[in-house]
Amino acid sequence: MITRQKKADILKSLSHFPAVGIIGPRQCGKTTLAKEVLSDTQDDFIYLDLESKRDTSILNDPELFFGNNLEKTIIIDEIQVQPDLFPILRSSIDQHRVPSRFIILGSSSPQLLRHSNESLAGRISYHELTPLNITEIEDFRKHLLFGGYPECYLQKDETIISEWLSNYINSYVERELPALGLKTSATNIFKLWRMIASIHGNLLNIDQLSRSLGVSATSIRNYLDFMEEAFLIRRLTPYHFNIKKRLVKAPKVYVRDSGILNYMLGLESYESLELNAMLGAIWEGYVIEQIYSSLPQNKSMHFYRTHHGSEIDLLISQGINPQYAIEIKYSSAPKLTQGFYNALEDIGIKKGFVIVPEDVHYQLNEQVEVIGLPKFVQEYMKI
Repeated sequence: MITRQKKADILKSLSHFPAVGIIGPRQCGKTTLAKEVLSDTQDDFIYLDLESKRDTSILNDPELFFGNNLEKTIIIDEIQVQPDLFPILRSSIDQHRVPSRFIILGSSSPQLLRHSNESLAGRISYHELTPLNITEIEDFRKHLLFGGYPECYLQKDETIISEWLSNYINSYVERELPALGLKTSATNIFKLWRMIASIHGNLLNIDQLSRSLGVSATSIRNYLDFMEEAFLIRRLTPYHFNIKKRLVKAPKVYVRDSGILNYMLGLESYESLELNAMLGAIWEGYVIEQIYSSLPQNKSMHFYRTHHGSEIDLLISQGINPQYAIEIKYSSAPKLTQGFYNALEDIGIKKGFVIVPEDVHYQLNEQVEVIGLPKFVQEYMKI
């Protein structure tokens, strides 16, 4: 059993809010975590999976069912399947407003956020659960290669891992994204996902993707919106507040899980990963995801780049105020360009970090610390 980092936050929210939402991609551990949280605190709770015919039949009269179970916490899994439940949840909460009445779980749905924001505002606290992060695992190399989905990371047979990743990708392409309302062929979705893998860590060029896929730029934006809201990709936006420089405006794009990315790139061993030309970009995306999974809600992530060569891989801000400037290097002896130091001066940060795949922490010079990823997350990703 792996103790999830989000567990304490979810327990705290359950003690204050009538509803708690746990959202994240399929198979990242939402159901397991919800049941574990309640098993630690309650003798009895109810679990309903809205993709189960038996469980959906239980909710033929949801108002009656909720009213008959006022003293039990009800977990509702895959709530985006029945968005018409949200107004009923709101009404039930308002009639008996006490903490921890509902835990709702949602995999990747724009509908989930839209309907809940309309119906449960002020009644719900949301937590995004990512796949296993670097503070929750022991084997860093396996995690970087095969990603953080529990069924992958905990599997010992690498052929089964490869089969699982293939099935997972096909499931999203053929079923999950279309079910969310993405109207295009499975072939187009798969091709676009592969294209994003090939440009992982680079600036997003919508027109180039449009020409390559043979669909309009508007369609590409729509597809990317669905994939991002399904927690499959990340668009990292540029930092631009109060900067009187000519800045890059396009976001950078990443495949969020390193296991899915490496599978799409055909990288099946750590040796092939280390020899691949994309290793630096793969490590960059991996670091960004591990930091994001521990990022306090009052902080945001961006990158910084000017047309004159000043650049920061990752900038962590609180509001509009930049806090941490991070260069990401897959190297035991990192070297920085003048562009990084120029960027520190542009933004007004006196100190930067270089995150490396080593268990180290030392001063590179007066302005820059070199630090391992787990140590950075543990020491600097706190509220």
